[in-house]
Order: sequence, then C-alpha cells, then structure tokens
Amino acid sequence: MEKTTLIKEGKAKRLYNTDEEGYVWVEYMDQATAFNGKRKDHIVGKGVLNNNIDTLLFTMLADNGIHTDFVKKISDNEQINKEVTIIPLETVVRNAASGSFQRKFATPYLQKFDKPVVEFFYKSDELDDPFINTNQAIALGIIKPGESEKLQEFALKINTLLKARFEKAGLELVDFKVEFGKTADGEIILADEISPDSCRLVDLKTRESFDKDVFRKQTGDLVTVYQEVLDRLNNSQEEA
Repeated sequence: MEKTTLIKEGKAKRLYNTDEEGYVWVEYMDQATAFNGKRKDHIVGKGVLNNNIDTLLFTMLADNGIHTDFVKKISDNEQINKEVTIIPLETVVRNAASGSFQRKFATPYLQKFDKPVVEFFYKSDELDDPFINTNQAIALGIIKPGESEKLQEFALKINTLLKARFEKAGLELVDFKVEFGKTADGEIILADEISPDSCRLVDLKTRESFDKDVFRKQTGDLVTVYQEVLDRLNNSQEEA
C-alpha cells in the first residue's frame, strides 16, 4: 500500500489517500497545540509517542470487542486506518472534575463522580468547539434520532476498558475525548486517536499530571511525560 494525495492536515496529524480503496494513511506530527490551536509548538518525538500509545490502546479496545478504524502501525509515526466519515461531535467522558467542567461549575479539582458524565461538543474550530445537546445535534443534521444514545453507550464501554487499563499502569483516567466515524455501510465505529493529547491522566498516588496539561500549563516536559505513559503501559502489559 502506498500513500497518494494529502486529504487534510490537522493539529497533530496528516491524513493521506492511499492506492487501496477504503483505507487512509495517517502521519502523526511532532506538533502540540493548546487552546483550540491558539498555541502551537514543534516538539520532536511527540508523533512517535502518540502513534505508539494510540496503537497500544486501539489494539486493546479491538481485542475487547470495540470496533475501530485502526488497521495497523506501519512506521514509528504512521499507521493505516479504515476510511470513515467523521461525525463532527467530540464525545467527552468525565470520571472526575477537571477542565471546562470544573471551570463551569466551580467543582473541586478531581472530585470523583458517582457515575461517568458524558458530554458532546460540536467539532468546529471556527466556533471553538461549543457544547451541544442531543436535540441541537439532531436539528443541525449532525446525528440522527437515536444515535446520541449509541454514542453514549459506546463511549461508556470504552471508558470502562480504558480506566482498567490505565489503572494497571498506575494512572487514573480523569476524562477523555473520542471521535466516531461512519463506514461506507453506515456502521458507527471508534475513530481518530486516544493518547495523552485526548485524555487527562493523573498518577494514582501523587496526583501528578501525565497528559497534555503539562504543555497547556507549562508545568513539565511533554515528551518526558508521554514517554512515561508509554513505558507504564508497556510494562504493565508485560506484567499481565
């Protein structure tokens, strides 16, 4: 399989067509962004780390019955995905208070919820990814009636699996963002990526951040932190 034309360049990945119908070529870039792209830095090594973490987590999810767009890793910073039409919703699952939820409701940092909270955000850089409810998403034609329930159920299953996997690595999954896509036959599957770019993780004992918050808040070295996440995941996998 060979990559052909560039489809799009996002904040952290480039997406290419391939010479095989139904597949796309994904290149992870050495780029970090924050505040919806308002801050952008070139960080050597980030693309390799995100590709490796995403490969490990998507493989684990697929092994546990989650249908994803991931096909295979083909180089240190590249992978092949199934071609899907992305649903322009960011689905966020929160196990504890942080980020925009904490700011909006003035809750104590890392206050745990009795049940996970699922939120939807309209995927639009121009509008700064606003919160959106089910009725609004249906009215805008983003989803069909009944699909928000499917997305929520899907996201909660993913949450259960990710929480357990990160706990084995000594990390608490505070919250995470996922995106879903539709295949040519209309099946909704997990797409995009799961990495410390899209998760909030804290050490189970020290409560130290192990995610992109170290870049947002300039409290640590992003590559060092992401490497530690990958090492912990690999080491805990070997122990299992």
